[in-house]
Parts: sequence; structure tokens; C-alpha cells
Amino acid sequence: MLERLSALARGLVCAAGLGAGMLSAAHAADAVRVNLAWLPQGSTGGILVAQAKGYYKEAGLDVTVMRGYGGQRTVNEVDAGLFEFGYGDPVSVTLNRAHGGHTVMVGAVNTRWPGAMCYVERPGFKVTSLKDLAGMTLGGGGASAVQNIVPAWLKQNGMAPDAIKLVRLDPAVINTALLQKRIDLSECWEGASLAVQQAFAQRAGQKLGKVFYRDFGLDMMGSGIVTTDRYIAQHPDVVKRFVEATYRGYAFMRDQPKAAVDAIVAQQPLLDRAILQQQIAETNSLISDEPGKHKIGWLRPERINGTVDFLSRAFDLGGKVKPADLYTNRFVE
Repeated sequence: MLERLSALARGLVCAAGLGAGMLSAAHAADAVRVNLAWLPQGSTGGILVAQAKGYYKEAGLDVTVMRGYGGQRTVNEVDAGLFEFGYGDPVSVTLNRAHGGHTVMVGAVNTRWPGAMCYVERPGFKVTSLKDLAGMTLGGGGASAVQNIVPAWLKQNGMAPDAIKLVRLDPAVINTALLQKRIDLSECWEGASLAVQQAFAQRAGQKLGKVFYRDFGLDMMGSGIVTTDRYIAQHPDVVKRFVEATYRGYAFMRDQPKAAVDAIVAQQPLLDRAILQQQIAETNSLISDEPGKHKIGWLRPERINGTVDFLSRAFDLGGKVKPADLYTNRFVE
């Protein structure tokens, strides 16, 4: 009888141990959702690589990656708790915080502003100064940051804020509008739409020229990883593991770009390999303009300061947002 009770006790202990192990395994991976801000592309390639190569899983994270519908909407959705992380830009974060939001950048992907204006090259036309663009029309998304940035940028360069006429378009028609000459200029972005627009132009037997805002005095940070103050306070370890795994993906993309294309396309087979490869090359050139000085993902304080100063003027924020509100480098130090 005692032997049977002893065996029963051992069985209960084993069952309890097994149950505890199963419970531990069930809670081992922290579930997080990531918003890409747009369709999968080279700018968010580090996230896609980290997912494809299992870096998130190795970091104890169960990551769900979802497409987004623009930077401002993505940042606001992160602030609302619909996503734990997002690919966001400092313009969207600044506006979110100016309206009482709590988003914050925890790592850079584009250490320089990746925006440009694209145009169809033609004989006899060459851009040597911004005055060459005076009187032209620029097509940009209705909710795009260019709608506010361009007038302030023109003014900064000694031109009238309306020297370039802004046209609000559905992002889906911007490429064709430019090639059909319904607009003179289109918004385009390194690591994203620039490669797509160049491919469209090439197929139409045309060639694109481009003017980068940063070449004419716009010294701003570009997009990076965004979360919220609240989430950092509640889950600092999850943020740390997510950031580290993400930049592990970007490091792989930088060191092995062709292998990164293979890894991403294996999970996103509808992507054009040539376009993706160009987007990755552009992102790799933007992710660090101070190699060796800081870890990948470092947000430059002086550039953040300049970004907030410019955006305060562009959006008439009146000092509502301070540079220190916008970012933290604690997870990339």
C-alpha cells in the first residue's frame, strides 16, 4: 500500500513538474506586433530578415509583422496600443507627441533624411539650384510629411513657400502621374519608393533624376524603430531584446545583402528581387553615417535637435516638443 502511494506521489510530482514546464514554455516567448508603415521593402528589411532568420525567436519573442498604411497612421497606432513597435519617422513622432501622444524612437534606420523629389530627365534640363524647380508641381501623398516640410524647406533656402506647387495625390497613382507628365515632380524615398519609381521609368523608356532635400540644408533624422514611453516602462527587457534582434537583422542585411534578399523573398515571394536589392543597398548607405563611432541604430543627438527645431517651424509647434522627448539611445548603447 505504501509502495503504491509512493508511486502515486512520484507520479503527481512528475505531472506537476511537466505542467510547470509546459506553463514555462507557453510563457517563454513574449508576443509583440510590428507595423512596417508600408508594404515589405528594403527600408524595413532588417525586421524581415530578423523574422526570416529566427533572430526574434532566439530572443524569446513571438513577433507578428504586419504591413502599414503610412508613417503617421503607424505611429498613432503604436501609441494606441494596436502595435508594440512600428517603423516610424521623427515627423510623425513629433506630431504625435505635440498632440499628447507617447511615442518615442528607440533606434535609427535612416540616420539621414531619405526623402527626395524625382523628375523625368529631359534634354536641356538640369537642376543646379532650387530655383530651377520654381513653378513646378510636386505630387505627394495627402497625408505625407512633404506637404508641410517643403514650404518650410523652401523658405529656409530663401525661396517663397509656394515656389513649388504641392498637389495631394493617392500614393498609388504618384508614379504614373509623374511618367504621364501630370506632375513635374514626385515625392520619392530611398530604401522605398525611389527604386520602384526608377523601375517604372526604365520600363517606360525614361530615366529619373532626383533632388535630395538633405543636399539643400535639410539635416534631419530619418525613420527608425518606434514604441511608447509606457511600453518601455512596463517591458524594458522586451524592448531591449526586440531592438537587439532587429539590428542583428540589419547587420546581416548590411554584411550579406544578397543573402538578405534571398531570406526576405523566401517569405515574401511577390517582391521584385531587383527592386528589393536596390532598396537594401540604399538602406545600407543610410543606416550609419558615422561607422565605427557608435553601434548600429544610434540616434544622433545633434541631428535630433536640428530635426525638432525644423519641425517646430514647419508645423508651428511653438516648442511643444523637446528633443529629449523624441528618442532614447539606451537600447542601442
